[in-house]
Amino acid sequence: MSDQPSVYQAYQGNTYLFGGNAPYVEEMYENYLANPGSVPDSWREYFDALQHVPAADGTNAKDVPHLPVINAFAERAKQGGTKVVQASGADSELGRKRTAVQQLIAAYRNVGQRWADLDPLKRTERPDIPELEPAFYGFTDADQEVVFNVGNTFFGKETMSLRELMNALRETYCGTIGVEYMYATDQAQKRWWQQKLETIRSKPVFDAAKKKRILDRLTAAEGLERYLHTKYVGQKRFSLEGGESFIVAMDELINASGQTGVQEVVIGMAHRGRLNVLVNTLGKMPKDLFAEFDHTAPEELTAGDVKYHQGFSSDVSTAGGPVHLSLAFNPSHLEIVNPVVEGSVRSRMDRRADPHGKQVLPVLVHGDAAFAGQGVNQETLALMQTRGYSTGGTVHIIINNQIGFTTSDPRDKGSTTYCTDIVKMVESPVLHVNGDDPEAVALCMQLALEYRMEFQQDVVVDIVCFRKLGHNEQDTPALTQPLMYKKIAAHPGTRKLYADKLAAQGLGESLGDDMAKAYRAAMDEGRHTQEVVLTNFKSQYAVDWSPFLGQKWTDAGDTAIPLTEWKRLAEKITTLPETVNPHALVKKVYDDRAAMGRGEVNVDWGMGEHMAFASLVASGYPVRLSGEDSGRGTFTHRHAVIHDQKREKWSEGTYIPLANVAENQAPFTVIDSILSEEAVLGFEYGYASNDPNTLVIWEAQFGDFANGAQVVIDQFIASGEVKWGRVNGLTLMLPHGYEGQGPEHSSARLERFMQLAADTNMQIVQPTTASQIFHVLRRQMVRKLRKPLVIFTPKSLLRNKDATSPLSEFTKGAFQTVITEQDANVVKNAAKVKRVIACSGKVYYDLVKKRVEKEINDVAIIRVEQLYPFPHKAFAAELKKFPNATDIVWCQDEPQNQGAWFFIQHNIHENMVEGQKLGYSGRAASASPAVGYSHLHQEQQKALVEGAFSKLKGFVLTK
Repeated sequence: MSDQPSVYQAYQGNTYLFGGNAPYVEEMYENYLANPGSVPDSWREYFDALQHVPAADGTNAKDVPHLPVINAFAERAKQGGTKVVQASGADSELGRKRTAVQQLIAAYRNVGQRWADLDPLKRTERPDIPELEPAFYGFTDADQEVVFNVGNTFFGKETMSLRELMNALRETYCGTIGVEYMYATDQAQKRWWQQKLETIRSKPVFDAAKKKRILDRLTAAEGLERYLHTKYVGQKRFSLEGGESFIVAMDELINASGQTGVQEVVIGMAHRGRLNVLVNTLGKMPKDLFAEFDHTAPEELTAGDVKYHQGFSSDVSTAGGPVHLSLAFNPSHLEIVNPVVEGSVRSRMDRRADPHGKQVLPVLVHGDAAFAGQGVNQETLALMQTRGYSTGGTVHIIINNQIGFTTSDPRDKGSTTYCTDIVKMVESPVLHVNGDDPEAVALCMQLALEYRMEFQQDVVVDIVCFRKLGHNEQDTPALTQPLMYKKIAAHPGTRKLYADKLAAQGLGESLGDDMAKAYRAAMDEGRHTQEVVLTNFKSQYAVDWSPFLGQKWTDAGDTAIPLTEWKRLAEKITTLPETVNPHALVKKVYDDRAAMGRGEVNVDWGMGEHMAFASLVASGYPVRLSGEDSGRGTFTHRHAVIHDQKREKWSEGTYIPLANVAENQAPFTVIDSILSEEAVLGFEYGYASNDPNTLVIWEAQFGDFANGAQVVIDQFIASGEVKWGRVNGLTLMLPHGYEGQGPEHSSARLERFMQLAADTNMQIVQPTTASQIFHVLRRQMVRKLRKPLVIFTPKSLLRNKDATSPLSEFTKGAFQTVITEQDANVVKNAAKVKRVIACSGKVYYDLVKKRVEKEINDVAIIRVEQLYPFPHKAFAAELKKFPNATDIVWCQDEPQNQGAWFFIQHNIHENMVEGQKLGYSGRAASASPAVGYSHLHQEQQKALVEGAFSKLKGFVLTK
């Protein structure tokens, strides 16, 4: 033991004890508080002394017992780490070793997974981690039989020899399962994992029936891939070979979910293994899959999609009852389906009045590289515990093929130890498991589900496996990964390894071969391989979408409300309880709205919105509005949430008038989202895709910020119906308007939506009055058409008196796709009109102002309020009112290569008569949406308005 002092000094100076081991200290102190005898004498004496140390805030240490411990250890860390206990001789050495034992236990709980047997290919070398070696703490071979108190463990003994303890720790934390959980701040969660893992040494105990079921699922997983590989040579399928244990994981999760009361499981996953899940988990008929390979499947959709993007749903039988399975449709963009699934789950939870997700389970399946590399995962995880987006915890499964998306060098895969490290930001536990141990995989799924149901938190199961073939079946990964693929070529396959294991246990020499032959026969016959599929079960919570199919967009809907109902609702939403003390500015807003409700003054934009929402919830249509500042409104026009100025707690003192419209009203939910566009918009799309009866709105803080969610717009909102037949009524509110605020605060990129518009896939509107926003919001629910609605909302018009509307426009009429000329003198002298200016949005008011200033009487101005689908009939009727007009001008705020010009000119041209000319007035083409200099903005705005009244020049279309 001549070297022991130096080792001990290294131990005492190690930051593992004093700098980064707060969880261990806290855990030790928890044990001390519960039972002082459960910790070593040296620690007990130290904690006894600390009980008399006052906390930093003056409270008694016993009231806040953790503070003095953490503070004291932080101070020791600053001072370089002095000895915890001052003693001498044999007592000091024994006390040190007792402390070292606790340190050793903590080390395995913290980093033991680094030594776990996780790689089926046995390629990775065990890293050098001194903290996991007894010698690091001064132990020698002579200490192996020394008995120590291990009372804070769950190994079934209060005392164990060092040898017994080391065996127990390595079996638990360094076997084919490696678990990360000690970074959690919740002590109860840490103790939960210790109890679950240490009592069984992280090893499952399954009976023969269970083992045969596992082999059956492995056989199905491998059997489908090999069948497709031989029957459809070279066709893409994104094979699961090398990761067959994933099917075992799904089987275990679904069966265990049914037994815990879960009635719906919603799954999101990308390509790898998707066809296998469709057939072997959800029970899709193999013959239907083969038809897609043979290109004989019915083509009922306008566009359709490849087979490995298709969704599916089924009902399966479990020991706990029927469970509905839904596999979400998804595009090629990796991981983008994840927030969509979460939104779908939240919608189902709300429909079931299941606030904690006890009946609905989200399951997200990831690739290792995608999980670590795609930013939408960070955004989605950040939603996990927020009020408007929580789904009671998600079970994440990583199909970790150790090679990433294509054939990346390990040095290029990322900057973290594990692909799962992102979840540490929300303290979710991770179970890493060797895919060649399917029983361990099944155990991990059981534990993951139990944890999720207990704590309503996300949990990750990282199945470390390999990919036998390339990224797709046409790749040759050995070109760049010769060493890995030599190992893979020599690997017999997980099914073979497990079948041999069961044969050695006496469960049948031919069991594996018999199962493989039976599966092949099922494939040849194209019949079900998942015998538990229920063919005629229907849940009471299923949504009937049939009334929303085949509807015409030309149906305006009955959106006006009776005057008596208007006044009743207006009084409800403008009368605040005496206990609510609004800010003076907010009080004025509500006083003004009360006058609008009585018809004393015109209705502004905010009141128009509010009355649309109030009338909908009163009629039984829920409203869900979310965005980064939706409660107040980015431009403080909404004030849907009133904050009591005299409240004393942040969690109290808010009042939502729209939630108090009627006794049995539908819910009104308004959410100030996290600073996220991509995940939040994906979430809301998922929510709307499962609830046609709720007005679901996502509002961008500025319209330009929708850029951050463009993949959701492109791959779900615009194309989901033609690709997958998924009807969706999501509404987007995108503030848009050229106010001199620079490039990123002007344009909602109208041109992008116009470019995506086809097949009547969405509605694109730019309303310019309070009554128009009222009617278009109500129209989205009142009529049966369910198409995404994109509203380009204004900024300056929110308070522009010219954009207000008289009460009569709310109690009669409907949304006008085109608004006619409003000047009575121009209308009266329609025959004298030589030019018609067509426009959309705020620029209308600039044009009217210029016409008044110049006293121009031969120019008519009409507004196109619905840009797509283009209202040909209404627009043509307006042009006919001015039979002698020879010039038609499209005027817009946006640059010529942006805005609606290039997408609307052919629609205008189609409705012109012979001899008429079509010209353009607007900003010149630009690489930027808007200029950043105020004076230049003003010059451009002045020029484009004047140009609308000037001689046609530049590009002119003639009929």
